[in-house]
Amino acid sequence: MKFVDYVTISIRSGNGGGGSVSFRRAKFEPKGGPDGGNGGLGGSVSLVADPQLYTLLDHRYNRHHFAENGFNGSGANKSGKDGENIILRVPVGTAVKDSDTDEIIGELLTAGETLDLALGGRGGKGNEFFKSSTHQSPRHSQPGEPGVEKNITLELKLLADVGLVGFPNAGKSTLVSSISAARPKVAEYPFTTLVPSLGVVAVDNYQSFVIADIPGIIEGAHEGKGLGIQFLKHIERNAVLLFLIPVDSEDVAADYSTLLGELQAFDDRMLTKPRLVGFSKLDLLPPEERAKWEKKARKAIPADIPTMAFSSVAHLKLDDMKRALFNQVKISKSFGEAE
Repeated sequence: MKFVDYVTISIRSGNGGGGSVSFRRAKFEPKGGPDGGNGGLGGSVSLVADPQLYTLLDHRYNRHHFAENGFNGSGANKSGKDGENIILRVPVGTAVKDSDTDEIIGELLTAGETLDLALGGRGGKGNEFFKSSTHQSPRHSQPGEPGVEKNITLELKLLADVGLVGFPNAGKSTLVSSISAARPKVAEYPFTTLVPSLGVVAVDNYQSFVIADIPGIIEGAHEGKGLGIQFLKHIERNAVLLFLIPVDSEDVAADYSTLLGELQAFDDRMLTKPRLVGFSKLDLLPPEERAKWEKKARKAIPADIPTMAFSSVAHLKLDDMKRALFNQVKISKSFGEAE
């Protein structure tokens, strides 16, 4: 299935139905009073978060959504039928804004959450509504109110507990496939991950967290280089960031600084997220050199940032990595609840 995380659609709610001008005409009541019914409500357009959806693909090929107009009222105080509503299903994590004004309309962050985009126009009042003791034969009614037309931008930002940050071929996809059931593409060339993917990582005692495999970052990504900002945005909602630097890196400090700089340039709030640094591909080093290399690499990372060397291929220290990430996720979420 193709991954689509950004799309613009046109929506329009229905017009309200017009009120009716009518008078009762019965055999023994030739001059009956007004009995014009009210018009029906126009259909509305709204969104609902569907946990079974993972992409906005459906909306790329169906970009126009016009709700039904309300029906006119009629005699005998019959109200017009309401127009049918339109409910559009989107993935959890979808942000919504007005394309013409850039105004943020809202976000759908939990399964089943709904968001009204355009309410239908109200139906007009029939002449029966305007009857009074001083005006017993009103011959006017109200037209229905018009619906609302908008251009709406839908933007999906993945909801994951842990987001992976690293250069192409740092071992992100291999890690995700080793600790979860997700199967992102793995190959020995850059940018094998072209779309984000999620994996559920099981930890001890039936506990778990969600990890996101994000396409590799290169210097200048915040300006759109490589796969650019189209995927940096998916890191915004991660509770914890795991920086991956392989053990064959020529300069650990420089790589870490570059990755951090790209996140900061995109959005400096990224730096407030808890982070760990994982030294991947530990199996590339002879066993007798691993501890020495890790000790040296540890000095290249700020003292307050946890680090851990591991190998996804050889399954070295993966359980320790999972527990470390899970503990960071719990700490991060507990702080969020406290706020």
